[in-house]
Amino acid sequence: MADPTGESKSAALRLDFDRRLMLRFCGSVITSDGGLLAYRELDEVLALTTSGGERLAEARTGKNRRHLLVGLLRQSVFGRLAGYEDVNDADRLCRDPAMRWVVGDRAIAGLAASASQMGRFETKWLCRPENLAVLADLPGQWVDKVQQRRPPKMIVLDMDSSVSPTHGEQELSVWNGHYACTCYHPLFVFNQFGDLERCALRSGNVHSAAGWRDVLEPVVARYRGVGKRRYFRGDAAYANPEIYQFLEAEGYGYAIRLPTNRVVQEKIGYLLSRPVGRPSLDAPVSRLRGHVRCGIVGVPRTR
Repeated sequence: MADPTGESKSAALRLDFDRRLMLRFCGSVITSDGGLLAYRELDEVLALTTSGGERLAEARTGKNRRHLLVGLLRQSVFGRLAGYEDVNDADRLCRDPAMRWVVGDRAIAGLAASASQMGRFETKWLCRPENLAVLADLPGQWVDKVQQRRPPKMIVLDMDSSVSPTHGEQELSVWNGHYACTCYHPLFVFNQFGDLERCALRSGNVHSAAGWRDVLEPVVARYRGVGKRRYFRGDAAYANPEIYQFLEAEGYGYAIRLPTNRVVQEKIGYLLSRPVGRPSLDAPVSRLRGHVRCGIVGVPRTR
């Protein structure tokens, strides 16, 4: 070995004792988000972001457009997927090799979108009414694409609200006493597989069921005439006669928890009592059934 450290004096550090090994500094092309490439492959096969980006209305009037809308949409989605919560991180991510491959097109050989470009995309172009309508319909279109390949035997829609805490003076960010924080109060509809069917971003101080029809009705309309068994479930916030009437008119069975009240407590109190100890396997069937019924916390309204 010519050099005691095993290194040669060529530009790239090639080891004399094993010519198959070569040391090269590649710090500029290293990424900590390599897992995004696997998601990007799945996205490419299913054409998820492509189907969304192609439906977005172009609001830019200039000819010097560095990135397509679908590329900006990918950077926005995949940035959140990687755990970056806002566009401030785009100034670093625009140089990241994984993110450049995710965005595609010119970004592969150059740069992805900067923080200022992503800010304009999300606050100026993406929030146009026609684009917001596209984004609201997009989850349902993705679900339909999956169900065309593997049709389910029944559909169960689950509606619920959630909390999205906010920081600073964000528009429509309001204190919510139930969650004890300043937040948004979004509304979601999922199916039994955990797929998001539709959602809506709402002010932080609205009731859990506020705007339920605007979110639920388009989902119900998509499943009209499909010949499947259809059900709806919700918590006590959706114990509303208008919701009952809507679901019954659409042919949905439903289970909705009733709010706690004295009349219901008196009628089902014996079902809520907890048995002492666990019944043995030799216990009579009647005792076992009573033990199972102790978990009932409300009476669903049935058709």
